[in-house]
Amino acid sequence: MSKRKYTNLKIRLPEIKAMIEEGKSHSEIEEYFGLTGERPIHHLLKQEHRREKKLAAGITPKPKGRPQKRPLTSTEEYEREISRLQMENRLLRDFLQSVERK
Repeated sequence: MSKRKYTNLKIRLPEIKAMIEEGKSHSEIEEYFGLTGERPIHHLLKQEHRREKKLAAGITPKPKGRPQKRPLTSTEEYEREISRLQMENRLLRDFLQSVERK
């Protein structure tokens, strides 16, 4: 099995579907786009059909990647800001005492 030399076939999906409706075979389409590997057009169409069936059944696709962090509420933001300012005040007070200013 050779490594494929393309990055994203989904961009060309409408063009591929049009070629199939014209009556071209998968191997002719692969040759036209210069695709190598083990049946890339077949696998792309299989993946697309599976996605369409899930959408028709009402199953939404799962988002890929790491989930986003939970956004902070306004009260949590205020509490964090208050604690940050209190810590800053303590640090400044300690610094001024260490320099012997009061």
